[in-house]
Amino acid sequence: MEFPSALKQGELLRRYQRFLADVELPDGQLITAHCPNTGAMTGCAQPGSRVWLSVSGSATRKYPHTWELVETAEGLACIHSARANRVVAEALRQQRVPELAGYDKLETEVSYGQGSRADLALSSGPRRCLVEVKSVTWCDSEGLGLFPDAVSIRARKHLRELQAVAEAGQRAVIFFCAFHTGISSVAAAVDIDPAYGEALNLAQAAGVEAMAWGVRIAPQRGISLHRRLPLVEPAAAGLAVRPGAAS
Repeated sequence: MEFPSALKQGELLRRYQRFLADVELPDGQLITAHCPNTGAMTGCAQPGSRVWLSVSGSATRKYPHTWELVETAEGLACIHSARANRVVAEALRQQRVPELAGYDKLETEVSYGQGSRADLALSSGPRRCLVEVKSVTWCDSEGLGLFPDAVSIRARKHLRELQAVAEAGQRAVIFFCAFHTGISSVAAAVDIDPAYGEALNLAQAAGVEAMAWGVRIAPQRGISLHRRLPLVEPAAAGLAVRPGAAS
């Protein structure tokens, strides 16, 4: 996936109101950029970090700059979570994920379940596979990618919907796209959202396939799916598994 425009470098001053970030450009200009990420962005919003921004040519946008990348102590991360769908879709079209190869058609934003939309739907004749993509940017000091980085009722709903698909005899996949080059394995963030870890276990037991892949990030080129990563159990990752559900 190529970026929509050449990226500009800058220094992050602050992220606030979830969708806004103040950035200082190399010439000293202070600008406000759109932050396309609804999560906590743990480890990815440290003031003083080097960031990269794309620029829209639209005359109607209030904030023409969009925050795309950030340099962290562990590596480069793409905080534009919607880009993960495009990166995964590109790889699937090129048949670069062996477990999801062999399908003739790929669709995006396909309605299913109780008002949900699958990020990707693969089909070939009567065979169908729904794929939900999750962007993982929280990387701990050991290279473990954790999802979610905040309590997410929506993410749990997606798992329940995928579980229903699997129980009905169709193929369903939760695809963790590690959008941080420092991530070498992925786990459910049970310390943040224990209910998500429980929902993931139930979904997998019902037949939902879970997989994780890492990416290559080149600020002046783009992002591509790179390699399969291990998806580890929280206990094996040294995370506390607390009983009960988050609200």
